[in-house]
Amino acid sequence: MRADICVGLAWGDEAKGKIVAHLAKSGNYDYVCRWAGGSNAGHTIYVNGVKYITHLIPSGIFFGVKSIIGPDCVINVAKFTEEIEYLHGHGFDTTLIKVSPKCHVVTDAHIAEDQATQNKLGTTAQGIGMCYRDKAARTGIRAESIEFLREYLWDEKINGDIICEGAQGFWLDTNHGNYPFVTSSTTLPYGACSLGFPPKAIRNIYGAIKIYDTRSGLDPDFPESLLDDPDLLAIAKLGEEYGNTTGRPRKVNWLNVDKLIEAISVSGTDILVISKVDILKKINKFKIIYGGKLISFRSIDEMKFKLEMIIMMKFSDITNIIYSNDPHKVDGL
Repeated sequence: MRADICVGLAWGDEAKGKIVAHLAKSGNYDYVCRWAGGSNAGHTIYVNGVKYITHLIPSGIFFGVKSIIGPDCVINVAKFTEEIEYLHGHGFDTTLIKVSPKCHVVTDAHIAEDQATQNKLGTTAQGIGMCYRDKAARTGIRAESIEFLREYLWDEKINGDIICEGAQGFWLDTNHGNYPFVTSSTTLPYGACSLGFPPKAIRNIYGAIKIYDTRSGLDPDFPESLLDDPDLLAIAKLGEEYGNTTGRPRKVNWLNVDKLIEAISVSGTDILVISKVDILKKINKFKIIYGGKLISFRSIDEMKFKLEMIIMMKFSDITNIIYSNDPHKVDGL
């Protein structure tokens, strides 16, 4: 058994779904697995030019691959039902979807509590944090006790190769993010081992970023002043930077390479995938934050050269840096 992992290296919304979908349709994997989070995630997938959005169910469903919601995920049964019906209605084989019996259930009480407090942290109000709290307090409800979910329960056996699909991103990790402005679960690759495989089974770690940074929700590291920058607003408009789950506009900033270096280092990324390069080309502005300073470039090629020089100098085990323009696929994987 071998496990490849796709992890977000920023604040979520890094095109992880597109990357995993591209890998899943290769036929090289027996399972596509989610290891953390719940319906607070949103993955956009294109199949034969048609756009689909999922929140709970992994991308393998679009390519006939068993799709597992792992034991450290949390599941909103109503949202799960909606997603099942949505996928079945579009002709996908929903019998491939399996849920770990150890997965915890988001209740109406969790959601109501989250909605009452969401303005404090800018959460998605999906009840995720409250569900994880009750899991930690050993008072939660597991999927195995829900009648509707019984036909979807996973036997927790992995026989073959898997691609693990991350939710959110490195800087939303409950440990490494800007606490308390974080998610409620582990977004780093080691969290994928909760699916039931040893760390030594990990083969490749695909780290996903965009050519610029974005952030949904509240975070002092993304101040309101970013909304006054016309170049950043142009990027947001051209990049259609709105949350898949909430529809909220995302704040945009130039790529923080200092943050990226730390995320690569801690995550163990060996294949870096950089998306939405075409957006900077369209506004003809090319900037990064490095060494705490904003650095401008004359062209995308000049910017990419500097970026590659920094990354390759610091990380000899990075085997590939892939750039992506097309929202439908990832060339070079």
